[in-house]
Amino acid sequence: MNKAAAYSAILSLLLPGAAASARSADSLAVRTDSVSVQSPTPAEMLAKADSLRRSYDFAGAAEACRQGLAMRPDSLTEQSLDEALMHAQNGQNMLGYCSHPGVVARKRFSKEDFFLYYPLEDRAWHPLPNALDSLASGFPGAMYIPEAASELYFSAVDPDGISNLYRTSWSDSVWTVPALLGEHMTSSDNEILPMLSPDGKSLYFASEGLYGMGGYDLYVSKWNESAKEWDVPVNLGFPYSSPYDDFLLVNTPDGRHTIFASNRECSADSVWVYVLEYDSMPVRKAASDPAEVRRLARLRPDVNLPPAGSKADIPVNQDIRRYMDKMSAVRSLRDSIQAYGTSLDALRTKMAQAPESSRNDIAAAILQREAALPALQDSLSVAVSALQAIEMEFLLSGVVIDPQQVEQEADKVEEAPAPAYRFTRASMGPALRMKVLRPKPVFDYSFMILPEGRFAQDNTLPEGLVYQIQILSSTSKITVRQLKGLSPVFERLAQNQRYTYSVGIFRSYADVLSNLNKVKKAGFRNAFIVAWMDGESVSVSRARELEGRR
Repeated sequence: MNKAAAYSAILSLLLPGAAASARSADSLAVRTDSVSVQSPTPAEMLAKADSLRRSYDFAGAAEACRQGLAMRPDSLTEQSLDEALMHAQNGQNMLGYCSHPGVVARKRFSKEDFFLYYPLEDRAWHPLPNALDSLASGFPGAMYIPEAASELYFSAVDPDGISNLYRTSWSDSVWTVPALLGEHMTSSDNEILPMLSPDGKSLYFASEGLYGMGGYDLYVSKWNESAKEWDVPVNLGFPYSSPYDDFLLVNTPDGRHTIFASNRECSADSVWVYVLEYDSMPVRKAASDPAEVRRLARLRPDVNLPPAGSKADIPVNQDIRRYMDKMSAVRSLRDSIQAYGTSLDALRTKMAQAPESSRNDIAAAILQREAALPALQDSLSVAVSALQAIEMEFLLSGVVIDPQQVEQEADKVEEAPAPAYRFTRASMGPALRMKVLRPKPVFDYSFMILPEGRFAQDNTLPEGLVYQIQILSSTSKITVRQLKGLSPVFERLAQNQRYTYSVGIFRSYADVLSNLNKVKKAGFRNAFIVAWMDGESVSVSRARELEGRR
């Protein structure tokens, strides 16, 4: 295989279309010889930070974020840079306390059914949607529910599309109303796949909103017997958590193994399942060199050659391992490009749903990020060139390699489980049928203008000072249609047998005044402000006087 053929083979293997991108980048490099090179944009610095973070260079990622923030980016890019800086700094901190677990085995499975290869109860994974998660828009598409369990911990999607952790228990003939686990177990992003330890004293789960280095990180919360609640969760740290998505950690009942899954160094449709030696008191030490950190993050079983009977034809010596490491770096860049494309798609969706007033800012952010993609492609070209340089070393030494064969054989070596562990597939359980109590709906007393108005569920006013907007008085009851979308509307029957109708519960004069025109524009031109103190009517002037004393 000559130099050009090797280069083309590597490009086509690692990223379809990358060869064209590389030629484009080369052309750009020629053109820049005669023109001034433009300074990077904030979006390009964000892309650089993401690539460095995924390559475990957290210090470099943090510096790229700071440079991007110094360029005074638009509000959306600034928010993204702030978040990326936080993840990079968290990653730096975690590298000061790295575990070095013994790796028993690892194997790559489909993202659709990887959980069936865990040593858990057979037929205990049930498909979504079900009675516990009727929306079923989260990951993965199944829920673990052991047959004899009297207490369940699960993740379900709320109406806002966020996955939260819940608990329900068996009571007589029905499951109790699912309850959130607590404030410190809930973030603004998703929490998924809670798994209780065999002794019931530890709860493991994944979150993308708690303290972490980006993506889903792994956490453990300990049961506090005296407080009767779960303690503040702790990130399990590196290499259990990584800049990628790490989830579904379980400790086997025999106390020998810890198992979890991750999409690090994977195609979009697959995940690695790692089997580690269980360590109740891990020795932690710092790791600073990105190359050393990358080696630790791969969690390869402690083997240097294929096991007996395998079909591997290429010995995994030091030079081949160096080649594989470079290939891994290219995969990280490829993942960054894919993630960047996903974020662009999210921005485009956001712009389509945003009001006209904010679309210009979102459009500007999209243009900046689109302009940053060529820089990532250029970085990919540089990384692929490094692969080509290693291959040239092989050629000069009389060694000819096939990049695709190297990758295939590397997977054979890395995926082969050690003799001490063998993956077996469990069966999927049937569709779940269970009776679960539902919480009584809570009426929202916030002032709103809806497609259809609503009467207050309870006409009793809260204690203290309250302002309302009176909309009309009538000798007979009015209908929902006559509310013109206002909610909540309170109905009172006065001594003169007239019905009065007032909307909202406002705690300050400024608040009620700011909504008065909205009510008038809704069709009640003669609406006016009224006030109450502990349920008794008072004048507005008296109410403002009382308000001023608070």
